Amino acid sequence: MRDSLKRFFENKKVVILGYGREGISTLKLISDMGCKSITIADKNEDVINQVENAEKYSFCLGEDYLSCLADCDIIMKAPGIGLKNTVSDEIKKKITSQTDLFLQTCPSKVIGITGTKGKSTTSSLIYHILKENGYDTMLIGNIGVPPLERMAEFKDDTVIVCEMSCHQLEYVKASPDISVLLNIYPEHLDHYEDFDAYANAKLNIFRYQKNTDTLIIGYEVKEKADTKADMIVAGFDCGDIGTRNGGIFINDEFIPSDKIDTRLKGEHNLYNVAIAFCAAIKAGCTIDNCLRALPSFKGLSHRLEFVGKVNGAEYINDSISTAPQTAIAALKAYPDTDTLIIGGMDRGISYDELAEFLNGETSVRNLIILPDSGKRAAKDVTNPDITKIFADDMAMAVEKAKEVTKVRCILSPAAASYGFYKNFEERGSHFKALLGF
Repeated sequence: MRDSLKRFFENKKVVILGYGREGISTLKLISDMGCKSITIADKNEDVINQVENAEKYSFCLGEDYLSCLADCDIIMKAPGIGLKNTVSDEIKKKITSQTDLFLQTCPSKVIGITGTKGKSTTSSLIYHILKENGYDTMLIGNIGVPPLERMAEFKDDTVIVCEMSCHQLEYVKASPDISVLLNIYPEHLDHYEDFDAYANAKLNIFRYQKNTDTLIIGYEVKEKADTKADMIVAGFDCGDIGTRNGGIFINDEFIPSDKIDTRLKGEHNLYNVAIAFCAAIKAGCTIDNCLRALPSFKGLSHRLEFVGKVNGAEYINDSISTAPQTAIAALKAYPDTDTLIIGGMDRGISYDELAEFLNGETSVRNLIILPDSGKRAAKDVTNPDITKIFADDMAMAVEKAKEVTKVRCILSPAAASYGFYKNFEERGSHFKALLGF
């Protein structure tokens, strides 16, 4: 694999576009691969101070950081850089990434997971099942490990579980052996021209699959699947696998709820369990293997995470929620919730579905509204049983929650954290700290 990458980079003029976690990893990877030149391009001018032996490289920093893209052979784009219509089609042809090169050259079996929501839980659960059953496996990708960072550990019998974001998939020219597409909802529209462009990036997870590969796809998006792969459709009481009557089904085998020992809450998580089981089975596990591994899976921080009790009321941290559908899923998972905290960065997505849900039969009595998107999300909530409470920041939101919550408060913002926090993890950690946990 390393030899293939060296041939790809040798004597080429390379631009590393974006010098965050993946950009740093990319520089370390290619610095000894015989590149003709390496240029680091980033809007942040301070990155030059973060580069060891900076004199060995060129820099293109500040507002004009894209100006160097015409004069290069390869552009190694980091996931966080959104281009929209800012560069030409000729420049786009030069773009690749760690995810693209990983998919093109990796000798191991790869299970790739994407979707607007649920991909981290599903990826982590697949990895957990494989690990508990003795497989040589690892979890990489969007979950925090750049795809090529552990390249030295890739072996023919390794099963690699790779969580993939739309940004990582946008420019790939290869797909995983087992691809999982959970769902597609409006998201990241600040990075894309429109919803179709965002969805199109997600579809790359199966676009290059062969007839020997497997695609596991959500029922709602199956019409988008023009694929050569063996297609398995997942759904809620429909499809080949999914949830039904409080349990899950894998083809003709139904597993009732009393056989499913899991800490994960909500039907949406049962859906994720069914898909994780299916992916693990395709990698060689049995249903019994999967069931035995499930109880020890603790779930992930900031995803319907029980924080603790304050004044007798429960507090749940669902900071991972960046779309209305996930806030709805959180309320369905905890149906007696009386306080919901929403709001964050406003990316212009529609909140009609959330408003419609809150205007129906719901236990929510207090809607605590954070800027910026919270006000727009709450605008069409007309349920007379819900009191709207406006908060300037998270500290005020938590204080208000303590005053009004009798049963349970969920932080499920249905909005991105950017502009207020570095990421959803920081937002969730702040929420927990304000509660004293």
